[in-house]
Amino acid sequence: MDWGESLSQADFHLLIADDHPLFRGALREAVNGLFERADVAEAGTFEEVTEFLERGGAEIDLILLDLRMPGVRGFSGLMYLRAQYPSLPIVVVSANDDPAVIRRCMEFGASGFIPKTLGVEALREAVAQVLRGEVWTPPDIDLQRETDAEGAAMIARLATLTPQQVRVLMMLSGGLLNKQIAYELGVSEATVKAHVSAILQKLGVESRTQAVIAAGKIEAGQWPQMSGRES
Repeated sequence: MDWGESLSQADFHLLIADDHPLFRGALREAVNGLFERADVAEAGTFEEVTEFLERGGAEIDLILLDLRMPGVRGFSGLMYLRAQYPSLPIVVVSANDDPAVIRRCMEFGASGFIPKTLGVEALREAVAQVLRGEVWTPPDIDLQRETDAEGAAMIARLATLTPQQVRVLMMLSGGLLNKQIAYELGVSEATVKAHVSAILQKLGVESRTQAVIAAGKIEAGQWPQMSGRES
């Protein structure tokens, strides 16, 4: 296959973000087979992801991101990374290969979606395709299926949030109070209140509870249906 040959002579920097050490190791072994020279870093929590990128994110060529890891809910990690690093390719690697979830990941700006059940050779080909600037998803997934108008409108609104506003919304979804969010972010409560007000305005809702519910529906891939868990 020429995909391996075309990449083998270049230096690449990848970040594997997954909270399962055994899977990170397996994924590292799989992608290492693509390159003669590669720097593959690992992160087990979303906080480790953000810290790593803040130290040297400009050098990263690709993030392999699990949707479920400490510090994020649903698509919130993908949303934050897309807002903070808009030019950085992100491939979601997840055990949840529901077509609606895959489509939602792509709508939020992922460069690909790799099911954790994918074989090693297919995984390498998928990674190589993304590194060539293309998009990879399972071939049997119909990405052309339209999102309902209400869901599409909310996704568009969420896309207008700044990285810091995404982080605040993530913390609101986690049940944190303004004082706790201010402490975590190292800012004043007044700054947090300003972020919350901006989030409500951008999402077109009237309360922080409504904002959390709206974000939760999107995260669950269940907009506009009710998920049964409103908090």
